[in-house]
Amino acid sequence: MAQTFLLIAWISLLFLLLGIPSNSENPTTRKPQPFGFLNHLQGCKKGENLAGLRELKEYLNKFGYLNYNSSKAHDNDDFDDFLEAAMKTYQANYNLKITGTLDSETLSKMVMPRCGVPDVVNGTSSMTKKKNRHHGHHHHSRKKFHTVSHYSFFRGYPRWPVGKTHLTYWFDLDTTHPDAIPAFVGAFDKWTLYSQYFTFEETLDYENSDIKIGFERGEHGDGNSFDGQGGVIAHAFAPTDGRFHCDADEFWSLGAIAGYYDLETVALHEIGHLIGLGHSSIEDAIMYPSIPSGVVKDLHDDDVRGIKALYNI
Repeated sequence: MAQTFLLIAWISLLFLLLGIPSNSENPTTRKPQPFGFLNHLQGCKKGENLAGLRELKEYLNKFGYLNYNSSKAHDNDDFDDFLEAAMKTYQANYNLKITGTLDSETLSKMVMPRCGVPDVVNGTSSMTKKKNRHHGHHHHSRKKFHTVSHYSFFRGYPRWPVGKTHLTYWFDLDTTHPDAIPAFVGAFDKWTLYSQYFTFEETLDYENSDIKIGFERGEHGDGNSFDGQGGVIAHAFAPTDGRFHCDADEFWSLGAIAGYYDLETVALHEIGHLIGLGHSSIEDAIMYPSIPSGVVKDLHDDDVRGIKALYNI
């Protein structure tokens, strides 16, 4: 179709202008995926010792399912009780059959590209417990949401201060080409429309901006390194931190293109974190942790209910 051809041509131009060398590669010849190590572990279960299980533990530790900190207790390839419990929590979060083993269905979820924000914080899995737990200020909406909603919040319910509804955002133009900016603007506009609470405006004032956006590679100073193509594709911080980073090594697009990640879809997700939402266990929700390439998503009713509950709108 002519429209498809024009879109692909536009995307190719965008990649060139972004100045991201890896994005000039053909996605069919992309590098091995960061989570690809999981594939040979399919079927492993408690009691086994298998090369690569320590990497599985590191994966689960990264996303909050294990809490090793600097301990060396995980520095082995043993499938122990702690790993089994972590697997069960992961399966519950993703609405999978709870087996405690790395079965094929669980594996298919774990290898998907995803947001870098943990699903579990300080031992609390908000993705599964949210339905029965509400912020104290939400008493008017508790009965309405408690049986149907799967949104979650960060531990401690960080929010923007009361009355702080107009947020400014700044782009690092050393890493973000202006032609990529409309995707972010479109995402901010959707949150404005559906939240009926927040408004957003671009600013050139770095020091006084509420939100700071940029494309980064590898270790970039926030303690959350990117891992190359695939794996973690973006992350953002809870209010009122305001940092929002996309992985510059990914193949980014405007729209649904096979092998590329839709920039506006990812921005919608990360803005949700910036204003206080955690991850949702509903796969159609924008706050679901994983996103395959070639997919465009919009805000879901669960996302909208979550932000309205958090701010008692």
